[in-house]
Amino acid sequence: MSPVGGALPVVVRAVLLLILANVFMTFAWYAHLRNLSSKPWYIAALSSWGIALVEYLFQVPANRIGYTRLELGQLKIIQEVITLVVFVPFAVLYMKQPLKLNYLWAALCMCGAVYFMFRK
Repeated sequence: MSPVGGALPVVVRAVLLLILANVFMTFAWYAHLRNLSSKPWYIAALSSWGIALVEYLFQVPANRIGYTRLELGQLKIIQEVITLVVFVPFAVLYMKQPLKLNYLWAALCMCGAVYFMFRK
């Protein structure tokens, strides 16, 4: 689809859905470390599974939409970049972790990975 008529391009729709999925995924995987650390692990697991269900409701359509225009490897590397972009603010703002230069180095490595996945 073209942007004409208000519809977003396929890749943009896929990326937006992947961002939403990643926000839920990050909370499912890590928020219990802050919020449920005093609870038994199975309480954290059940809570995380509930959040992960919402993640999958965005992730599956994102992958199906994205796969119509992107190769599988391209779709995967986009997902990994989004994961880092979502994780760093989550770690710093929500989990109160220090912002480290290592995040920058990881991002630079991912830029290389993106290059190799998208080169012709």
